[in-house]
Amino acid sequence: MTQDQTDPLLVTLLTLERQVWEALRRGDAAADAALLSADFLGVYPSGFAGRADHAEQLEDGPSVAGYRLTEARCLPVGEAHAMLCYRAEYRRPGQAEEEAMYVSSLWQREAAGWRNIFSQDTPVSDAVLP
Repeated sequence: MTQDQTDPLLVTLLTLERQVWEALRRGDAAADAALLSADFLGVYPSGFAGRADHAEQLEDGPSVAGYRLTEARCLPVGEAHAMLCYRAEYRRPGQAEEEAMYVSSLWQREAAGWRNIFSQDTPVSDAVLP
Protein backbone atom coordinates (compact mmCIF):
# COMPACT_ATOMS: atom_id res chain seq x y z
CA MET A 1 0.00 0.00 0.00
CA THR A 2 1.43 3.34 -1.01
CA GLN A 3 -0.01 6.79 -0.52
CA ASP A 4 0.40 10.05 -2.38
CA GLN A 5 3.10 11.80 -0.33
CA THR A 6 1.55 15.19 -1.21
CA ASP A 7 -1.80 14.32 0.43
CA PRO A 8 -2.54 17.38 2.64
CA LEU A 9 -3.53 15.36 5.71
CA LEU A 10 -0.44 13.16 5.44
CA VAL A 11 1.81 16.22 5.03
CA THR A 12 0.22 17.93 8.06
CA LEU A 13 0.49 14.94 10.38
CA LEU A 14 3.97 13.99 9.23
CA THR A 15 5.10 17.57 9.89
CA LEU A 16 3.67 17.36 13.43
CA GLU A 17 5.21 13.93 14.01
CA ARG A 18 8.60 15.31 12.95
CA GLN A 19 8.13 18.07 15.53
CA VAL A 20 7.80 15.35 18.19
CA TRP A 21 11.00 13.70 16.93
CA GLU A 22 12.78 17.08 16.86
CA ALA A 23 11.76 17.65 20.49
CA LEU A 24 13.30 14.26 21.34
CA ARG A 25 16.46 15.17 19.40
CA ARG A 26 16.78 18.54 21.15
CA GLY A 27 15.78 17.24 24.58
CA ASP A 28 12.89 19.73 24.68
CA ALA A 29 10.31 18.28 27.09
CA ALA A 30 8.00 21.31 26.83
CA ALA A 31 7.83 21.09 23.03
CA ASP A 32 7.21 17.34 23.28
CA ALA A 33 4.38 17.72 25.81
CA ALA A 34 2.76 20.54 23.80
CA LEU A 35 2.16 18.15 20.89
CA LEU A 36 0.53 15.47 23.07
CA SER A 37 -3.00 15.57 24.47
CA ALA A 38 -3.43 15.64 28.24
CA ASP A 39 -4.76 12.06 28.11
CA PHE A 40 -2.09 10.78 25.68
CA LEU A 41 -1.40 7.04 25.84
CA GLY A 42 1.78 5.48 24.51
CA VAL A 43 2.17 1.72 24.10
CA TYR A 44 5.81 0.69 23.95
CA PRO A 45 7.84 -2.51 24.35
CA SER A 46 8.56 -1.28 27.91
CA GLY A 47 4.86 -0.74 28.76
CA PHE A 48 2.34 2.10 28.88
CA ALA A 49 3.19 5.80 29.14
CA GLY A 50 1.21 9.00 29.58
CA ARG A 51 2.13 12.51 28.44
CA ALA A 52 4.21 13.21 31.56
CA ASP A 53 6.11 9.92 31.10
CA HIS A 54 6.81 10.74 27.46
CA ALA A 55 8.23 14.15 28.37
CA GLU A 56 10.16 12.84 31.42
CA GLN A 57 12.40 10.76 29.17
CA LEU A 58 14.05 14.08 28.26
CA GLU A 59 15.00 15.07 31.84
CA ASP A 60 18.60 14.05 31.20
CA GLY A 61 18.73 15.50 27.69
CA PRO A 62 17.94 14.25 24.19
CA SER A 63 16.75 10.67 23.78
CA VAL A 64 17.44 10.62 20.02
CA ALA A 65 20.62 11.72 18.21
CA GLY A 66 19.24 11.38 14.69
CA TYR A 67 16.25 9.91 12.89
CA ARG A 68 14.64 9.21 9.53
CA LEU A 69 10.91 8.65 8.93
CA THR A 70 9.89 6.64 5.86
CA GLU A 71 6.99 4.60 4.43
CA ALA A 72 4.47 7.12 5.80
CA ARG A 73 0.77 6.63 5.26
CA CYS A 74 -2.29 8.21 6.80
CA LEU A 75 -5.77 6.85 7.44
CA PRO A 76 -8.61 9.26 8.31
CA VAL A 77 -10.68 7.94 11.23
CA GLY A 78 -13.84 10.03 11.28
CA GLU A 79 -13.90 13.80 10.94
CA ALA A 80 -11.60 14.74 13.81
CA HIS A 81 -9.09 11.88 13.94
CA ALA A 82 -6.42 10.35 11.72
CA MET A 83 -3.90 7.54 12.12
CA LEU A 84 -0.36 8.18 10.89
CA CYS A 85 1.76 5.06 10.37
CA TYR A 86 5.42 5.03 9.37
CA ARG A 87 8.83 3.42 9.78
CA ALA A 88 11.33 5.21 12.01
CA GLU A 89 15.06 4.58 11.88
CA TYR A 90 16.88 6.35 14.67
CA ARG A 91 20.05 6.46 16.71
CA ARG A 92 20.24 7.11 20.43
CA PRO A 93 22.87 9.50 21.86
CA GLY A 94 26.19 7.74 22.35
CA GLN A 95 25.24 4.75 20.19
CA ALA A 96 26.65 3.98 16.77
CA GLU A 97 23.99 1.48 15.70
CA GLU A 98 20.61 2.51 14.36
CA GLU A 99 17.38 1.01 15.64
CA ALA A 100 14.16 0.71 13.65
CA MET A 101 10.49 0.50 14.50
CA TYR A 102 7.07 0.92 12.97
CA VAL A 103 4.96 3.62 14.60
CA SER A 104 1.19 4.06 14.67
CA SER A 105 0.25 7.52 15.87
CA LEU A 106 -3.37 8.64 16.35
CA TRP A 107 -3.98 12.39 16.05
CA GLN A 108 -7.08 14.33 17.08
CA ARG A 109 -8.11 17.69 15.64
CA GLU A 110 -8.92 20.13 18.45
CA ALA A 111 -9.77 23.85 18.49
CA ALA A 112 -6.07 24.66 18.98
CA GLY A 113 -4.94 22.26 16.23
CA TRP A 114 -3.91 18.61 16.02
CA ARG A 115 -2.78 16.76 19.17
CA ASN A 116 -1.33 13.27 19.41
CA ILE A 117 -3.61 11.12 21.58
CA PHE A 118 -2.08 7.66 21.06
CA SER A 119 1.16 6.15 19.81
CA GLN A 120 2.38 2.58 19.56
CA ASP A 121 5.91 1.51 18.65
CA THR A 122 6.59 -1.92 17.16
CA PRO A 123 10.27 -2.90 16.89
CA VAL A 124 11.27 -4.09 13.42
CA SER A 125 11.71 -7.85 13.29
CA ASP A 126 13.48 -10.09 10.81
CA ALA A 127 10.52 -12.48 10.92
CA VAL A 128 8.76 -13.04 7.61
CA LEU A 129 4.99 -12.70 7.55
CA PRO A 130 3.05 -15.68 6.16
